[in-house]
Amino acid sequence: MESDKQGLNLKREVGIVGAVSFIAGTMMGSGIFISPQYVLMTIGSPGASLVIWACCGIIAMLGGLCYAELGTVIPESGAEFIYILRTSGRVMAFTFVFSFVIVMRPASATGIALSFAEYVVAPFYNGCTPPTLVVKCVAAGSILVLAIVNCLSVRLATIIQVVSMAVKVLTMAVIIMGGIVMLFQGHNENFANSFKETNSSVSAIGIAFYQGLWSYDGWNTLNYLTEELKHPEVNLPRAVVIAISLVTGLYLLVNVSYLTVMTPKELMSSTAVAVTWGNKVLGSWGWIMSLAAALSAFGSLNGTFFSGGRVCFVAAREGHMPDILAMAHVRRLTPSPALIFTTIVSLIVLIPGDFQSIVNFFSFTAWFFYAITLSGLLYLKIKKPELPRPYTVPIILPILVLIAAIFLVLAPIIDDPQIEYLYVALFILSGAILYVPLIHYKLCPGLLTKLTVFLQLFLEVAPAEKNL
Repeated sequence: MESDKQGLNLKREVGIVGAVSFIAGTMMGSGIFISPQYVLMTIGSPGASLVIWACCGIIAMLGGLCYAELGTVIPESGAEFIYILRTSGRVMAFTFVFSFVIVMRPASATGIALSFAEYVVAPFYNGCTPPTLVVKCVAAGSILVLAIVNCLSVRLATIIQVVSMAVKVLTMAVIIMGGIVMLFQGHNENFANSFKETNSSVSAIGIAFYQGLWSYDGWNTLNYLTEELKHPEVNLPRAVVIAISLVTGLYLLVNVSYLTVMTPKELMSSTAVAVTWGNKVLGSWGWIMSLAAALSAFGSLNGTFFSGGRVCFVAAREGHMPDILAMAHVRRLTPSPALIFTTIVSLIVLIPGDFQSIVNFFSFTAWFFYAITLSGLLYLKIKKPELPRPYTVPIILPILVLIAAIFLVLAPIIDDPQIEYLYVALFILSGAILYVPLIHYKLCPGLLTKLTVFLQLFLEVAPAEKNL
């Protein structure tokens, strides 16, 4: 990062290994250690559940490749926010950032932090449920530690990502090897009539996809930090293909291993599948799975933080959030005000408790915004073919992912309409209403200017330029 007369900008410090680790490391959170039983419960049969896992991988890969083209046509950090801003306009972009910053990203971070905390405290409360307060305190601690790491150094955050990624791949390799050994010993009875009792209703398929895609969430992580990526035109598509192929392959083999060791009934009744697997196969060494799952969630939380802070930063730079959030530390060159803001919101979301419903109702908003972003890619392909495109995908790919996104938004609403979906829609709409006084007319009191100056001196930050 050059600190010349123009001002500051974020350094390009993430190479291909870091890039693959950010995508794969954020995707492989606690989902694969917890979600498999939900997919199996919803879809009803082992064979169909493996088909769902494979299809989720294909959707993530196609989505990732479409985003790789967007990232090379619009080479700015900020993913959906910046793409929606450039293709659908300022109001839609503000609506996205409002939902993302206040609910989507904090709910996702808190969910991962809580699963990390549950795995950490589980060995100390053997055989009984740990107190909620203890779990929440550990979760809050993990959020604060990662906030400090991300504020101190991009390199340190990247190292944590690479190390935790190695731990995850190693853990999955152990699970896969255990499964292969059991298969060779003839334990394949769970795969006889593997499609029996499949639930093929539209809503069951939709909800199974939601549960599976929750484990693949993070396929778009790299687009949040395009300006910090070395040679994005080459490394962005390359990292997407390597990381998502790796994750899909591992997920399928891990699920085969789970089903080899446990009967579908055992799998569905388990609260943490990896730990149950560890206890059955590794015996007294089963605690290793708890530790590995905790480290895995920690790495995923780090990736979520790293990318989430970048959205606040880019939104503020475009005038959609207070100016202070668009500043970077003068020596460390990290967007520390945006990271501190993300931390505060995450800790507030952690307090109430049942946020599983928030995740369920907001997973459909995520796909709503993916649909708008992909519509933007179609618009650029049809209306602006002359734009330089170092990387391009056939037009059929964004169309396929757009159809999948529309299905994922509408299926649960049509099948099981609930008043909460209306609340979420009103919340998104309120973002568009707030845009008029806050952004269009800039009804910000002079107090905000004084606060910005105070925080700028206190945090040692200065406005950062684009790094294109």
